[in-house]
Amino acid sequence: MKKRILGKTGKSISEIGFGAWAIGGTWGGSQPGGCRGALHAALDAGMTFIDTADVYGDGRSEKIIAEVLKERGGERPFVATKIGRRLSPM
Repeated sequence: MKKRILGKTGKSISEIGFGAWAIGGTWGGSQPGGCRGALHAALDAGMTFIDTADVYGDGRSEKIIAEVLKERGGERPFVATKIGRRLSPM
């Protein structure tokens, strides 16, 4: 997996990242085992950049990422998250 320096951070990350919107289940049909498997496969392939947000499945995406990284031990990919917006109160 090719890597690049991320801006002025000095951190080397993979050129290809894992977009975690789908594992949040927003579109339906995502199963926890399949989501975890996809993330494990991405990390096994050398991806070190994960993109997520709190609105991806109301935090489900971030939770799955945290669980997978905990399972994998000391691995520390770069996780970019964003603050979403809700149109109605919870």
